Amino acid sequence: MSHDLGPPAMRFDVPTLFSLLLILSLALAVVLPLQLGWCESLSARRAQLSAAAQAAGWALLLLPDEGHRLPATLALGLLSASLTLLWMAVHLWLPGRFGRWLQYGMPVIVMLGYGLGFDNQGFRLAWSNGCLALQMLALCASLLQPVKRGPFGHLRWRLLLTVSLGLLGLLNLARAWLAGMGSEALPRFDAPHPLNIVFAVAANVCVLAAGIGVLVAWRGESEAELRRLSQVDAPTGLPNHRAFQQRSVDMISMARRYNEPLMLLVMDLDGIKALNAEYGAERGDQAIALFGRCLDEQKRLGDLVARIDGQRFAVLMARSDLVGPPALDRRVRDALQEAAPRDLGVPLGFSAGWAKLRSGDRNLEDMQRRAETALYAAKHQGRGRLCAEPGLEAELSVATSA
Repeated sequence: MSHDLGPPAMRFDVPTLFSLLLILSLALAVVLPLQLGWCESLSARRAQLSAAAQAAGWALLLLPDEGHRLPATLALGLLSASLTLLWMAVHLWLPGRFGRWLQYGMPVIVMLGYGLGFDNQGFRLAWSNGCLALQMLALCASLLQPVKRGPFGHLRWRLLLTVSLGLLGLLNLARAWLAGMGSEALPRFDAPHPLNIVFAVAANVCVLAAGIGVLVAWRGESEAELRRLSQVDAPTGLPNHRAFQQRSVDMISMARRYNEPLMLLVMDLDGIKALNAEYGAERGDQAIALFGRCLDEQKRLGDLVARIDGQRFAVLMARSDLVGPPALDRRVRDALQEAAPRDLGVPLGFSAGWAKLRSGDRNLEDMQRRAETALYAAKHQGRGRLCAEPGLEAELSVATSA
């Protein structure tokens, strides 16, 4: 006579839960590099190393010979180091986080106290859990610091990490308090104690949630970098034409609101085609990059410099009087005269035209059209010179003679 006892009940004892935690930590240590890649983002690298340190720490802590001093001490140091690396990633995502020296010093503090007090089980459990709890809660506090509006300071991933680490931190504090009461209250981290069961379940959930939080933060960083690259001219590092047009809207609006002057200087390198033909396109690219660097170094604070097309550059000069564009033109020519023979082996010159914001200008294009007309006049007059839009030469003469 057979009896159908049904499927066996699923057991979630503490050793099983910690084994699942080890598997989850190892999976996270593998998934993060696969998802993020070994990218140039230092924050992503810190997050990957944090996951690897956490997995290594749990692996050592769950070894059959966990009762030995060295592997157990190293395991606690790795778990603490994983929190330090996570704080470093957060600090790169959100500059200005406090707790630097606490996070840097805690792995050493954890290992020293745990190793020296290893023979006293209650002390070592209280010390390790208390230190890790302090480190987790300090990391939560740094995540909740006010964040200036930025590309990846979103509240979602910060709250996800804060809730996960905060819950584990509070459970670690409770474990430290029980361990301090004596070994009978909390015999071992994997003993069948109700608090250990709660901690093991929470640790599995929180490790997964923290991994998701890291991925969300990295995605925000990647999107912000893509937006930045879409507005930057790669060879020179200056804003491109699109970014120049977008930022000019605010500068024109401010100039009109406060009735302030606004000047536009357009520059075009002379002889780039001949330079490419004689020395190759690489030398031409070097010339463009050199000119962009000289222009960026000689601009005033507040000027907007951009590469708008090929060998053509533009400078939008806020609160500039009529002598501003000619003064900038001279500074750039002097800098280029010194740098070009040294860095390129050949002299490099440019032609330029400039215009000022008029009351009838609808947008940047109106002002740029007049500046480019002046630029073409400079080209036709023999290149290597600066011309102003029609009518400005007389205004400049009056301003300089006054």
